[in-house]
Amino acid sequence: MIVSDCLFCKIISKEIKSDIIYEDDSLLAIKDINPAAPVHLLIIPKIHVASLNEVAIGDVEILGHIQLLASRLAEESGVSERGYRLVNNCGEWGGQSVFHLHYHLLGGKQMGWPPE
Repeated sequence: MIVSDCLFCKIISKEIKSDIIYEDDSLLAIKDINPAAPVHLLIIPKIHVASLNEVAIGDVEILGHIQLLASRLAEESGVSERGYRLVNNCGEWGGQSVFHLHYHLLGGKQMGWPPE
């Protein structure tokens, strides 16, 4: 399902151009336009789910696919050996700014904890 006023749905439907680095039937991975690390990719399911709070048991396969793709993209980006971070921001207070489920893959620099 495509939601007409959703930024990521517009990227998925190619209404808005983006630097796509991976695409299959269920996922899209793009470079973040405002990177917070040398490697900053967004992994976005093609189905519109507003946030992690809205996932259902039927979404287990896509969530697993996201994890496997993140590992593959980290390796292809050269950050898997030293380490990387896979982040989902959920809700306004969690830092979510686009309400379409997505994950940030960040790497290429030393990261601290807790994140800012």
